[in-house]
Amino acid sequence: MPRSFIDISMHLENHVPSDPPGLGPKIHYIDHQTSYPDMAQFFPGLQKQDMPDGEAWAVEDVQLNTHNGTHLDAPWHFASTMDGGQRAITVDEVDLNWCFQPGVKLDFRHFPDGYVVQAADVEAELARIGHSLQPLEIVLVNTSASAAHGTPAYTRSGCGMGREATLYLLERGVRLTGTDAWSWDAPFPQTAQRYAESSDAGIIWEGHKAGREIGYCHLEKLHNLAALPAHGFYVSCFPVKIRAASAGWTRAVAIFDPALQASAP
Repeated sequence: MPRSFIDISMHLENHVPSDPPGLGPKIHYIDHQTSYPDMAQFFPGLQKQDMPDGEAWAVEDVQLNTHNGTHLDAPWHFASTMDGGQRAITVDEVDLNWCFQPGVKLDFRHFPDGYVVQAADVEAELARIGHSLQPLEIVLVNTSASAAHGTPAYTRSGCGMGREATLYLLERGVRLTGTDAWSWDAPFPQTAQRYAESSDAGIIWEGHKAGREIGYCHLEKLHNLAALPAHGFYVSCFPVKIRAASAGWTRAVAIFDPALQASAP
């Protein structure tokens, strides 16, 4: 079987609700015609009609948050410390070995929006798919959120990974995880309701905050995870190298390659 790829990243695009209101990307498109003045300033005397079809170049001005689109969160995003008190690493310090490893998909689409996944849920899903976790495998969580992508419901859809579920993965050597939801944790609206009822701040961002105990990274806003099998593929998700940043955008891709599988431990 030849090497093949499945794109598991979402677009960066205007007017698609993949973030809370006011936090989305802003992309200004400059086409081949309107860019002529920009090109002409480099070449004195250049006339628009001198160029083939009167065209200059196409470029885009982009205003982004590091957490727009499919991105990789570094431990610095979760807290200032990791591994029980060490300085948390930023995205430019992430071990690149974490970002190209065999992938495992956990299918949690049946859990309701706002459900907090527990360690027992992870264990049961691994038993269902017949897989034993290996160190550094990249664990992807398929929630119901991706079905809501493109609608205002996206940011409040899908289940989230709780502290114990996250630690279950990390204690087995996993250092990079991912979700197709807006957040690794349960959506904020449902968490806010639970907090209002309990006043327990420990439930806020509990999956993220597990990184204070064992440093790890995760991918958020993945897409098309339903197209993946439970295992038998690699994930490539190298982040953009932004100095001292909490996250970096990535073109996450699942790779199917018999040669890679043969070399896997």
